[in-house]
Amino acid sequence: MATHIGMMDPAYFVGRSEILSWINSNLRLNLSKVEEACSGAVHCQLMDAVHPGIVPMHKVNFDAKSEYEMIQNYKVLQDVFNKLKITKHIEVNKLIKGRPLDNLEFMQWMKHYCDSVNGGVVNYNPLERREACKGGKESSRKCLPSQSSAKSSTAAPKAQSSHSGRRNDVSSVNTNQSVKNSKPPPPSSVPQYDEQITELKLSVDSLEKERDFYFAKLRDIEILCQSPEIENLPVVAAIKSILYATDDNASVVAEAQAMISLQQKETKLLSPIMEISSKEKMNSESQKRKNIVNFDLDTTGITTLSPRQRLSDATDVHCSGSPLMTY
Repeated sequence: MATHIGMMDPAYFVGRSEILSWINSNLRLNLSKVEEACSGAVHCQLMDAVHPGIVPMHKVNFDAKSEYEMIQNYKVLQDVFNKLKITKHIEVNKLIKGRPLDNLEFMQWMKHYCDSVNGGVVNYNPLERREACKGGKESSRKCLPSQSSAKSSTAAPKAQSSHSGRRNDVSSVNTNQSVKNSKPPPPSSVPQYDEQITELKLSVDSLEKERDFYFAKLRDIEILCQSPEIENLPVVAAIKSILYATDDNASVVAEAQAMISLQQKETKLLSPIMEISSKEKMNSESQKRKNIVNFDLDTTGITTLSPRQRLSDATDVHCSGSPLMTY
């Protein structure tokens, strides 16, 4: 079974309502929001459902309210992951905050994993297993009022119909008048608002993640531009002008491009002068080398002459009337 799945896997496209229906039907709970499972107790029992007996349910706390108590539940879950050699990383710090998007993504992974193990949850008694947990009985009792309210709602029309059959004609007329005068109550819109709020929270969380991702990229670029090796380059100056721009204006990009193009023009203008100076340097160096070579040759020739030749050379100089010779 694959414990690592990509974000584009179909498992991460399962809807919130389907996730809630899957949890409530398998564990006999009455969750209305995915983030209500942020304590980690539901995740522990889901692992107990697909791997019976591997989770120490007496350590699971369904009544966890503080972050410390929630972390204890996730420690139990992590121990189970280690026993099963599951390498999935549990982002505890995000889950215990009760953020809808983080809890939805982790629960989508839980559903994918549980469905891949022996065909999912089969022949499991969640109420009996939950009795060993702290707060497990209270969480099981929360499902009973919803069932009893459904039964009472079906029994109420029968009682009203039997009672209405015993009324006399005068009371029926008064009842009809009161019904006409009174307006029917509007349908309950609270669940719709809750659903809209949850969707908005999910979109906000998604936008915050995207914002943090791109901000981290910009921060990396800023640190790179501040390195001493490239800090004074014109391209880096243009990038900084875009990064530190306070207004959303297209002229900022145009100014940055102008900075780069100006530097390129200056480089082209300076290039002939640099070439001439480099040629002059090369010529002067070559002339110096020639002079040194000639001097070496003259010195070598003088040292190789015999004493008579040197004396004859001096006599030639004397005869030529050189001012260096004295009489």
